[in-house]
Amino acid sequence: MSTRDPEAIVIGSGPNGLVAACILARNGYRVLLLEANPRRPGGALGSEIATRPGFVHDVGAAFFPFGKTSPAFKHLDLVGNGLKWCHAELESCHPAPDGSVAAISRDDDVTASHFGSPEDGAAWRNLARWHRGAERHILGFLLGPFPTLGPLFKLGLFNLLKLTRILASSGRGLSSRLFQSEAARRVLPGLALHVDVGPDDVFGAGLGYMLGLTAVTGGYPVPRGGAQAITDTLVRILEAHGGKLRLGAQVEQVIVKGGRAAAVRLVGGEEIRASHMVLANTSAPSLYLDLLKDDQVSSRVIKRMRSFPHGWGTFKLDWALSDPVPWSEPLAHKSAVVHAGDSLTDLSRFTKVVRGGEIPENPYLVIGQQSLADPTRAPEGQHTLWAYSRVPPTVDGTWESQRERFADSVDERIEGLAPGFKGRIIARRAVAPPDLQAMDANLVGGDLGGGSNAWHRQFIWRPVFPYFRYRTPVAGLYLCSSYAHPGAGVHGMCGFNAAHIAMKDSK
Repeated sequence: MSTRDPEAIVIGSGPNGLVAACILARNGYRVLLLEANPRRPGGALGSEIATRPGFVHDVGAAFFPFGKTSPAFKHLDLVGNGLKWCHAELESCHPAPDGSVAAISRDDDVTASHFGSPEDGAAWRNLARWHRGAERHILGFLLGPFPTLGPLFKLGLFNLLKLTRILASSGRGLSSRLFQSEAARRVLPGLALHVDVGPDDVFGAGLGYMLGLTAVTGGYPVPRGGAQAITDTLVRILEAHGGKLRLGAQVEQVIVKGGRAAAVRLVGGEEIRASHMVLANTSAPSLYLDLLKDDQVSSRVIKRMRSFPHGWGTFKLDWALSDPVPWSEPLAHKSAVVHAGDSLTDLSRFTKVVRGGEIPENPYLVIGQQSLADPTRAPEGQHTLWAYSRVPPTVDGTWESQRERFADSVDERIEGLAPGFKGRIIARRAVAPPDLQAMDANLVGGDLGGGSNAWHRQFIWRPVFPYFRYRTPVAGLYLCSSYAHPGAGVHGMCGFNAAHIAMKDSK
């Protein structure tokens, strides 16, 4: 083994792979980060010119609830390394065709004045104040390597019981218990639909709660210049500590010797040895079924991976606009994100339709207005717009035949909330689930969440028992992607936790 060989190889340069590589490099390991994409690192965390010159569109994630609160990002000091966060005046707006609205601000008093009713505004203010005091311990429990019980004990009995009641609720149950107006009640369940968690799902309230309440602490910021700026900042940190990034390097096999990960083989036959560890920022099925040989994995795990429960597909759109979106609701003009979900009943219907394998006619939408906060995203006076909806990964016929029709229905949906919107479209790009998977192999069937985010796919079941603490059946090989705990979201904690477990094992 040459002293020039890397001590750690990380496969895949998405945010978790980058964070893992940075942590290892900062701790003195010789790190090589391998990325299959020949053009850029970052995976779905990137930006590109997708419609017209001068319009910068984010490939995947586009606003970042955990950007300022993630322990991994705080540890690596992204801002100190050049990243600049931008905020809109409001974080999230939830209008409906009937004129009702709720909006979230980092200022509790502003939220209270725009949250469905005065009573609901007061309820939100109380919840936000409680969350601010408890968030550090909640994040420590939810984001650390499971089980991380120390932060729970620091909450105290009363706060622990309150958190338990929240996490044990469905989205509908929690919002109906907290709020009286329909406008307020649709907010948290709507946020949970960022992944595959519906309003009536058992234990489904936690994700919507966390996305809603992180809006009052860190907000929903966007990085100046595009999501690629986060990736570029992490690459700078990696290289500043001696780590190396190699593009156009697709790994086809992890080579195991003596029961331990010893090297990787690239497409084309090149082998690269790793003296200490290999971390895979890949999908769990890809790691266990493609990168390892069958005799290195138990038949039970292989069977599980062959029927791995992926989340819903995602349909994403990018627009270049001549002017801002002409929302009927004034608050939407000030909001980083607009969520289109008419009511709890509408969100439940949407969930049922998508789970039934059908294309929704009245799609729930997450709509990002990055250029309101960051004018560098578009030519002066013009704007970008970004949106996605959850859809079946496959449809009758093909997505190729359905892509433009569904994109038109999304345009109509926004037009209903913003009359005149379609007249401001300069260009549009529609990206169906197969297109997302082609962009990033981890987005299987357009699944943004690293597999299903249902409660029984979390904790000790993520991705498969007993390999829920990043380790695999092969010594020195770790899974560091969002397919591991704590799952989806650009927080880097899967890579952060995996790197620390790997270093502990190495020592």
